[in-house]
Amino acid sequence: MSLFVLFFIMYILALLGNFSIMVLVRSQPQLHTPMYYFLCNLSFLEIWYTTACVPKALAVLLGGDPTISFTNCLLQMYFVFSLGCTEFFLLAAMAYDRCLAICFPLHYNSIMNHTLLTQLAFGSWFCGFFSLAIPAYMISTLFFCGPNVINHFFCDIVAWIVLSCTDTTLLELVVFIIAFIVILGSCTITLVSYIYIISTILRIPSTVGQQRAFSTCSSHLTVLIIWYGSTIFLHVRPSIRDSSLDLMKTVHVLNAIVTPLLNPVIYSLRNQEVKKALKRTLQFRSCA
Repeated sequence: MSLFVLFFIMYILALLGNFSIMVLVRSQPQLHTPMYYFLCNLSFLEIWYTTACVPKALAVLLGGDPTISFTNCLLQMYFVFSLGCTEFFLLAAMAYDRCLAICFPLHYNSIMNHTLLTQLAFGSWFCGFFSLAIPAYMISTLFFCGPNVINHFFCDIVAWIVLSCTDTTLLELVVFIIAFIVILGSCTITLVSYIYIISTILRIPSTVGQQRAFSTCSSHLTVLIIWYGSTIFLHVRPSIRDSSLDLMKTVHVLNAIVTPLLNPVIYSLRNQEVKKALKRTLQFRSCA
């Protein structure tokens, strides 16, 4: 019961935090910029990402039916990992946006126009959901024999592979290649963007100017470290069957519950514009 209460509180706080970010950006004209447009996309994604796996786990912890149908399990796996892939692309798009804003400030508005902004956001969602189409189809063709008990709190790809009594070598290879392309590909874009960002910041003559420039991307950088660190550990490995399921479950809890909870906190506490907008909103409501 104590585990249920802990997970339930974290889940509700994650939902409220991300929903509050969306409402705040929507209600404050000063935040109607590409940076916060991507942040709204990220918050919207986090709401559905944690909702895709946590409610079922909470129901089981509360004594509900622990079973799940084959179709529902497959859909849960598809949505969880598709949303996870989408987050990688969104974080890369956010890094590219920060790179343009800091390295090319005079041309930023003309480059990051509404068309490019929409293309980057839509492309992130499309590529994220397209990436898992082939693995989902391959998993749907697997055969299972024996007790089909998933050693996880949601329908993870690793759990499917461990339970299968057919050869999963090709599936493991496909999953590894997709993880490699999505994670390390988006990481490369992000890394190159931050190399340009850091080199530009170091050329700013004043310390105040350097701090101001770095503050615009410090929140994003913090989220990147948490997200990339945990997911690279989970997915960039040559053999899935040799993985420690207990250790992976712990890291998945970090991804599914803790990270969506921390993201709004990080962007609220480390971002001056968000803090100012939040103060204006609270002052307006107190006056009303």
